[in-house]
Amino acid sequence: MDEIKRKTLEKQGYKIVGNHSAVKLCHWVKQSLYYNRPCYKQTFYGIESHRCIQMTPAVDWCSENCSFCWRAQGWEGVKIPEEDDAEFIMEGSIEAQRKLLTGFKGEPRTDMKKWIEANEPRHMAISLTGEPTLYSKLNDLLYEAKKRKISTFVVSNGTNPDAIRKLEVMPTQLYITVAAPNERIFKELLNPVYHDAWERLNETLELVSTLDTRIVIRHTLVKGFNLGYEEEYYKLDKKADPDFIENKGYVHVGGSRGRLSISNMPTHEEIRQFSFRLNGYLNYEFGGEREDSRIVLLSKDRSKNLIDFNNV
Repeated sequence: MDEIKRKTLEKQGYKIVGNHSAVKLCHWVKQSLYYNRPCYKQTFYGIESHRCIQMTPAVDWCSENCSFCWRAQGWEGVKIPEEDDAEFIMEGSIEAQRKLLTGFKGEPRTDMKKWIEANEPRHMAISLTGEPTLYSKLNDLLYEAKKRKISTFVVSNGTNPDAIRKLEVMPTQLYITVAAPNERIFKELLNPVYHDAWERLNETLELVSTLDTRIVIRHTLVKGFNLGYEEEYYKLDKKADPDFIENKGYVHVGGSRGRLSISNMPTHEEIRQFSFRLNGYLNYEFGGEREDSRIVLLSKDRSKNLIDFNNV
């Protein structure tokens, strides 16, 4: 990574790890340390927000240029040169998280018991930015996390099915973003790099139905673009047969402000209504909701929402 790009990212709050990875402190870590307000992942799945590292092994590499992405566009491409070893990235990510937490120690609002726990992370959201499956050693990174009994949440756009197929170590929870109901909207809203990205996504949806891990389909809903189309979404969801479906509203922040307007943010009630109509086809259970995160969860079996972290 060139120094100009590195310094730009660091000004935005990133801690760069090696050549292509990064950590950034999640908003909900701060909320948990200061106000005991957890993120929706804690509400839905039982993770401890203050002990979660938000990171990416592909800070500047992605196979889509999504209009709703909060990152500025201009990715390096889909081939990461000079890849770092997974153990180096894991250790560097933990160290970066600890450095980012340092300033909270002297803050009177900080829950010191939680701060001490936060320095020993138990969870890793491999979702910060970029497409994690472009890191060819993702399997090794998952292995390094598993060795340390750190749960992993991998968020993928689904355009690299071969990388998912090759995984021998499964993440604790695998997310596939399905942000378009059909190929026309997919190309318009997600601006994929691959000419056959829609076919790749559908291949991934069929693949994940066979994997031995918790599968989540995330519908990122952008008013005026992809909100509605419940029957078409259902046909895609049916291929994946996920354990959970997260219906999450677009938020008008970061780089997306130059591509979309605030009117593209659906209200929480619109997200609820979408979820209700989609579930008319799915017949899942209501898994929960968080209005402050603009998200509604549908669960195949709500009794399995919480993760048993003793078996990570």
